[in-house]
Amino acid sequence: MDHVAIMNKSFGDLIAKILSGKKKIESRWSKNKSAPWGKVHPNDVIYFKQSGGLVLAKAEVEKVIGIENLDQKAVAWIANKYGLKEEWGKDKKYCTLIFLRNPKKVIPFKIDKSGFGSAAAWMCYSSSPLIHS
Repeated sequence: MDHVAIMNKSFGDLIAKILSGKKKIESRWSKNKSAPWGKVHPNDVIYFKQSGGLVLAKAEVEKVIGIENLDQKAVAWIANKYGLKEEWGKDKKYCTLIFLRNPKKVIPFKIDKSGFGSAAAWMCYSSSPLIHS
């Protein structure tokens, strides 16, 4: 399966960190079991784009860890163990840790977010998301 992860600009240039190998884990925190929870698996491909921008990079999924029923103690432990910011997990019940490998730049392209909602931060595709709009 292919995925598109929308990266929040306010966290800085995370795509550059993925491409440089400095960022090897993509974490997603949620209050409910929303994507990528249960949807992303080893060997899947994730495409990365800044919010409001083009898709700029991709990486393969090496491993996935899903952690549920979080409390603040668990969030603090996860943040400390994996070098993440504790505030990302504030008031969240689910955490998906996605370990990345083989990051690569791609020829920038647009995607069609139709059907995912304007606020979607993660999209799953059963076929390639190389849909230009």
